[in-house]
Amino acid sequence: MATPNYSYEKRQRELAKKRKAEEKRQKKVHKPGEGPADDAASGPPSEPGQSPANPPAPSGE
Repeated sequence: MATPNYSYEKRQRELAKKRKAEEKRQKKVHKPGEGPADDAASGPPSEPGQSPANPPAPSGE
């Protein structure tokens, strides 16, 4: 009868923990409605040549 390979089993548990932690991190990063990054990404697209810091001057004069 073969003896159990404990180092293989331990490695598999470690890999499973890493996978689970990575999935949790990805879920946290892609959580909808959280953080200011979503606000900037979901805003209206700006026209080329315009930056949000320098809005166009009013042309009413």
